[in-house]
Order: sequence, then structure tokens, then C-alpha cells
Amino acid sequence: MTSDPSAPRWPYCGHGADLAAGGPVGCRGRSVEPNTSCLAHLADGDRGTYLASLAPGNDVDHRGTEFDATLLMELLDALIDPTTGHARIGEARFDEVTFGCDVSFEGVTFYGEAWFDGATLTSGAEFTKAIFCQGAWFGGATFVYGAEFLETTFRTDAWFVHAIFGGDTRFSGAVFGGDVRFDGAIFDGIAMFFRAAFEKATLVGPLACSTVIDFREASFTGPVVIQAAAAELNCTRTRWESAAIMRLRLADVDLSDAVFEYPLKISSRSSPFHAGDGSLLDESVVTLGDPTVRILSLRGVDCAHLVLSDVDLTECLFSGAVHLDQVRMEGVCPLAQVPEGIRRRGSLPVRWTPRRTLAEEHHWRVARGGAGWSAAPAGTDHTGPASLASVYRQLRKSFEDSKNEPGAADFYYGEMEMRRHDPATPRAERWLLAGYWGLSGYGLRATRALIWLLTAMTVTLLAMMLWGLPTNDPKTETKGRLRGTEIALTAETSAPLNPSGSWHQRLSIERFDKSLQVVFNSVIFRSSGQNLTTTGTYMEMASRLAEPVLLGLALLAIRGRIKR
Repeated sequence: MTSDPSAPRWPYCGHGADLAAGGPVGCRGRSVEPNTSCLAHLADGDRGTYLASLAPGNDVDHRGTEFDATLLMELLDALIDPTTGHARIGEARFDEVTFGCDVSFEGVTFYGEAWFDGATLTSGAEFTKAIFCQGAWFGGATFVYGAEFLETTFRTDAWFVHAIFGGDTRFSGAVFGGDVRFDGAIFDGIAMFFRAAFEKATLVGPLACSTVIDFREASFTGPVVIQAAAAELNCTRTRWESAAIMRLRLADVDLSDAVFEYPLKISSRSSPFHAGDGSLLDESVVTLGDPTVRILSLRGVDCAHLVLSDVDLTECLFSGAVHLDQVRMEGVCPLAQVPEGIRRRGSLPVRWTPRRTLAEEHHWRVARGGAGWSAAPAGTDHTGPASLASVYRQLRKSFEDSKNEPGAADFYYGEMEMRRHDPATPRAERWLLAGYWGLSGYGLRATRALIWLLTAMTVTLLAMMLWGLPTNDPKTETKGRLRGTEIALTAETSAPLNPSGSWHQRLSIERFDKSLQVVFNSVIFRSSGQNLTTTGTYMEMASRLAEPVLLGLALLAIRGRIKR
């Protein structure tokens, strides 16, 4: 052996070292005492003697050794418990081991700590139904083709810090009875935790996954923080039994039928994660882009304890969620927008006023032949207007309860739209809603109400000039009658004369001024004091009813956008 600083800390084999030339240290495998060679380089007789000395439950230390399929099988065979048919190992030291073959520790029980720090598994790695009674340490291990930890039991700590999984890795059904760490771990494939049980995990991640982190039907018993950068995060029917925080990057998150009994906060992280040692998490396996997290579904979720912060909700499915009126949205949480530009509805041009909408409204409108809206993903059920109205109503209440009434305005608009289009709504109510929409956009479109007000005022003004004002102001005449010595006097005002001149004569500046006074006074419920024809009297009555209403709708719309 040499004093080479790259030499391992344990007594090592050194096979193949060129000591005279100051070359490499050679084989780094742990010497099998009393021999100086590692298990891989032991003479056949010495290896047989060592293996024969092993019994189920013995400790093994083969750090740095290179295993092939035959050598690993011989080692495990020597540790098989005849009553169970599976190997039993005490403390296992496989630090920096290279497994140049398929590795199978299926059903193996590790009674002591199991060390695989820095190990390289160049082929398949099978740990299905293995039991780790003490700590399981896989820090910096490389699983070239992923690994299988199906129904594996980790009774205490399980650390996969900076581990690299080069293919699909499955922890389905695994039980993490102690703390589990994936700090700095990289999954270049699926990371599946289907039905895994995290009993005492406090921090999962930060980790990076190129495809899907699958937490379907997994359960988290204690408080936990999940930090991940991934393409997708599937939390369908996942159960959190304590408070939880999910800090994510890039991921599309599906929370369908998830259950959380305590607050769950999901937030987007704009900057890359740092591992516990301060190093930057390698996100190169993930297709980089907008780091904002996209929530795809909240169907079947009780949102009473849900907090969303700076997440994208443009594709989120809300129908079927309960207690949406209690969901909290913080920061910027965009929803889908209406189609931009001018569209055609039949032969008529249509332009949608900007507002936030549910993705499910897009799907419903596409099903009705609407142009410019987003179609539903394959396999997604369409939601009708009655259900969508309820969703909009609950989201509106959530914003109103948080004193964000301007933010609630779009949800009120969506609710009214769905009620107007719902076939179950009585026809008279639909007509009323249609009028409310046409005049002022449900009291939310001030410009529309003002345009109608100006139009009504202009029409009234012209009508007054043409037919409402008499030709001349009626004059009072006094008439007398003499009967003997008595004189009777009578004062009479002549009836207003309808204008009979040409239109040019009626549209004079003087008549314009009088008509303008009538119109402006009608807006504020005041009588103009002008003498009017019979037609003009009825027109003034109609304008005193309609125009203040239009003014009120415009003011209501402005108030709805600025009130706090």
C-alpha cells in the first residue's frame, strides 16, 4: 500500500497497482482478513474458506470491491436463512462498491446499518421486499438503470442524498418508518412512490426528475416539506395527515382526489434549489422553461386547507372540488383568458371582453362550437353550466372573503354567464340576464353601460327636438264675458302645438338647448320644467326611468373594479 491521498480509508487490496512507478493504488476492495486481498481477488481456496465461515446475520464489509454476478450470488447464498429462504445480514458495508451485474437483494433483511454510499450499480438493481432495520445509506450512489424498491421497508433513516437514478425507479409500496432524504437526488426517469408510506419524513428533496414523480395513493403521516423540480407531479389520492409544504419548479401537478386534513401550501419557486450542503441542484435532466408550477386538477379535493401561491391555474379542473370558497390564492395565480381579437358568431363579429375564466368553460364552449377557446384534453369529461356556475360562485366568495372584490368580479361574471346559458334556468330569468349582460355586462362593464347611456340620451335629445317640444311655448290668454253689470274673466293656457315645420326647422339651436335640458334632467330624476307635447311628455317619462338606471350600472361597474 502507498500513502497516496486517493487511497481508500480502509485496508485495501491494491491488486494491479504499479507501486514502483508510483502508479494508481490498484484495486480498492476491502481486504478480507486475515488475507490482504479483497473478496474478488482472493484465491479460490481462501474465498471458499471465508464464505464457509459466514452465517445468517453476520456483518459483511466489502467496501470498494468489484462484484460480478457469480461473486454476489456466492456471498448472498452464504447468508441465506434456511427458515425463510432469504439472506440475513448484520451490518453491511458496500461503500463505493461497483456491481457490474444485475443486483438482487430481494427479500434480504439488513439487521444492522446498510451502507451503499458511493456505490455504482451498472445494471438492474433489485431491493424488492428488502427490510432495513437500521439506517440505509445510499448517499452518492449511482443506479445506472434505475432501481426497484417495491414494498421495501426502511424502519429508520433512509438517505439517498445526491444519489443518481439513471432510469425508472420504483418505491411503490415502500414504507419509510424513519426520516428519508433525497437531498440533491436526480431521477432521469420515473420516480414512483405509488402507495408509499412516509411515516416520519420531514424533508423530501430537493430532487430533480426528468419525467414524473408519482405520489399516487402515497401517505405522509407527519409534517413534511417536499421540494422538487420535475416535469410532472402526480398526487392523485395522495394523503397528508399533517401540515405540508410543496415548493416546486416546472412541474404539472395533478391533485385529483387528494386528501389533506391540515394546511397544504403549494408554491412555485423561481430560482433553482440548493442541496443541504449548499451545492446547486442539477436540473439538467428536466426540460427547462417557465419555472411556474401548473396545477392541472383539483377535482375531488376538499380545498378548506389549501393555499396556492404563484401557481398557474390556466388548465386547472375545479369541478368536483369542495369548499372552494375557502381556498386561498396568494401572489400571481393566472387563470385562462377569453379568446383575443374579433371572432365570428354566425355572420356577426364578436369580441370578448377580457376576463379570467375556468378551463372547463373553455371546454364547454368548444363543445358548443365556440371558436378560439381551448379544447378539453383527451378523456376529460365536459362540465355543464350549472356545475360551472357553482364553481364560479365559490371562487367569488373566496376572493370576497379575502377583501379582494375587484379580483372576484370576473368570477361573478362567469357565474352570471353560466346561469344565462343553463337550460335549467327559467326562460324569463334567462331573458332578464341577457338584458343585464347586454346593457352593462352584469354590472361589470362600465364602458358598455356608458355607451348605452349616451345612446339613450342622444336618441331622446333628437326625439325631443323633432316631436317633443311644441312649436311655441303655450301662452296664457284672458277672456272676459259681460252679463249686465257683471264681468267674468277666464285665464286659459293654450294646448302645446305639435311641431309641423321641416326637420331643418325643428333641429335648431334653440330647440337643441331646450331638449338638452330635458335629457340631462331626466338622468337625475328631475323635471326639466319645459312645456312638452304629449309625445314629449311620454318620452321624458321613459328617459327618467331608463337613463338613471344606465348611469347607475356604469357607476356600479366602476365601483366593482376599485372597491377594496
